[in-house]
Amino acid sequence: MGKRKLTKQQAWRIQKIQDERSKRSQKRDSKADELLVGGELGEEQEGLIISHFGTQVEVEGTNGERQRCFIRANLPALVTGDRVVFCAGEYAGVVVALHERRTILKRPDPYTGLKPVAANIDQVVVVIAPQPTPYADLIDRYLVAAETAGIEPLLLLNKTDLLNQPELRDTANAVLEPYRALGYRVVQSSANRADLSALVQVLQHRVSVFVGQSGVGKSSLVNSLLPAAALRTSELSQYNQKGQHTTTTARLFHLPTGGVLIDSPGIREFGLWHMSRAELEQGFREFAPFLGACRFRDCKHEAEPGCALNAAVGEGRISEARFRSYQILVDALDADRPV
Repeated sequence: MGKRKLTKQQAWRIQKIQDERSKRSQKRDSKADELLVGGELGEEQEGLIISHFGTQVEVEGTNGERQRCFIRANLPALVTGDRVVFCAGEYAGVVVALHERRTILKRPDPYTGLKPVAANIDQVVVVIAPQPTPYADLIDRYLVAAETAGIEPLLLLNKTDLLNQPELRDTANAVLEPYRALGYRVVQSSANRADLSALVQVLQHRVSVFVGQSGVGKSSLVNSLLPAAALRTSELSQYNQKGQHTTTTARLFHLPTGGVLIDSPGIREFGLWHMSRAELEQGFREFAPFLGACRFRDCKHEAEPGCALNAAVGEGRISEARFRSYQILVDALDADRPV
């Protein structure tokens, strides 16, 4: 399948976005330098990026106080979860240094390339629900992103109140069974129920990020865990049962029971077109024992004789559902990749 080509309108839009970002960056750099040179700032202190707002970020100091800050010109793009050094000011401060990141979760963007989502994460919580219908290849996009970034993934089945409908229950169980067999942790919850103890337990003392297609209830879960957050939620479209995008920027929350939660913008697809086939294969943990064991070095794991992955599927050592999902993602690599 051929690569997706950009139309003239898309190319023009990309250039426009780049020009606008360049102008904002110059304005940001000018303001940051002005504050630094003007001597209007306090001493350097440690901080944590709570959220991002255009040319500014919200930074939380060690004393718990928060302030909007500009970003010094020599720093890379900052994301929620970054540990930084900043100087506070009366109205605005300036971030002057970025600490080394333990982990960074990125997703590809057709206009800007790889886009960081959040930093210093311990676990990626992949939220699914009986409705909208969960699809293995979409779940696997998140799992591959987490596995290749070295971040532990966790599957969270939300809206369990809908499991009293046999059809939805059977679909959810069928989708989740291969992941349970592979050792992925699966937790259940519902924002409409008072008992969130299982979810609270896995979030304690860890930095977690919620990901998942729109409409699975990520923001509703945050509201249940942190009522004061009062995140805006949206009902599923009655026409297509797809969620409406409600979260516009990743935001960090401190949980009263311990741990940190980052709520990320809702996305319906997590593209992997920036990856090679070999990188994609590394994201399927059950493939590891068989990679490099095919008869042909350039085996595409299709109909080639001596394919170790196909043999493993035939022997039941790799589930057919996961292998089909892998094939779907392979086909999407070139089809989704802009040129």
